Amino acid sequence: MADLYSEKRWYIVQTYSGLENSVKVNLERRIESMQMEDKIFEVVIPEETVLEKKQDGSTKEKVVKIYPGYVFIEMIVTDDSWFVVRNTPGVTGFLGSSGGGTKPIPLPPDEITPILKQAGLITTPKLKVSIGQKVRVTAGPFLHQIGLVDDVDEDRSMVTVLVEMFGRQTPAELSFDEINPIEN
Repeated sequence: MADLYSEKRWYIVQTYSGLENSVKVNLERRIESMQMEDKIFEVVIPEETVLEKKQDGSTKEKVVKIYPGYVFIEMIVTDDSWFVVRNTPGVTGFLGSSGGGTKPIPLPPDEITPILKQAGLITTPKLKVSIGQKVRVTAGPFLHQIGLVDDVDEDRSMVTVLVEMFGRQTPAELSFDEINPIEN
């Protein structure tokens, strides 16, 4: 198994609330000036646009921080990269680090992916299938089987496909990239 800190992962950095943007700017400057581009890849403040209703009844769009007081960083943790982030003005620490020089814990992919999707930083692949449509399974234990789409979950990019197993229809939950629609 690869070392937890030898690969590019997402981490959460705590900042003083309201200073997220200045921390991002300071961190990006430090990454460049200290030549850490090969260790620290992306600095993100998850934001979303919401409609705010004004007193006169009109609405206006407003960009709000989804997680005030936090900045998300994609990086490979080394002593140097950890030092650069930790000692950036406005950074109070890593989430998941107990302090005293302990390395932070990365966010699991199943936790960071919805956050990045909500902030519009990654897009969900769209699949044009409908319930009852035939599809061919392209990966996993049901490889090459043909089944019928029983349910589509756009938010999770998953479909439930009824495949034949032991002479009866069995639901299999598959991701969009594990199936191909079959034209009738």
